[in-house]
Amino acid sequence: MTDDIDHPDRNSETGERLILDSSAAATLRERADTGAPEEVCGVLAGQRGGDDRHETEPDRVTATVAVDNVARPARTRYELDPEATLAAIERIEAEGDDVVGFYHSHPEGPPTPSAVDREAATWTGYIYLIVGRDALAAYRWTGERFLPVTVETVD
Repeated sequence: MTDDIDHPDRNSETGERLILDSSAAATLRERADTGAPEEVCGVLAGQRGGDDRHETEPDRVTATVAVDNVARPARTRYELDPEATLAAIERIEAEGDDVVGFYHSHPEGPPTPSAVDREAATWTGYIYLIVGRDALAAYRWTGERFLPVTVETVD
């Protein structure tokens, strides 16, 4: 089996960070807890840092938009409802924010991308944030693999 995640100890040279507002972090945890044992999902809103990740400000998540999980079985996978996702993206952009990425939960496991997550990832360059039982973690999808991103929660 190939490892499609560059682990932090093997990826420390990037030093990439994601700034997560504490209110958004609280919403993510609450939504994951409420939705368990099924996976929940949605869109991350805020400001993207730019295309050159080494010389720009980090992405910042200031809000989340919940989207129904239409995958079955929803306990072990997620799929954002397409119409609701489009509406969420349009609303985020109409409010002057950027789509920073997407989130989903792993109610029965750690916040690391699964094989199913890797197969479903399509937004190259965007953040995929996973809320696990006891922690959350963020990754940037390169089109080939997930690169870990350090999450800094701020008030």
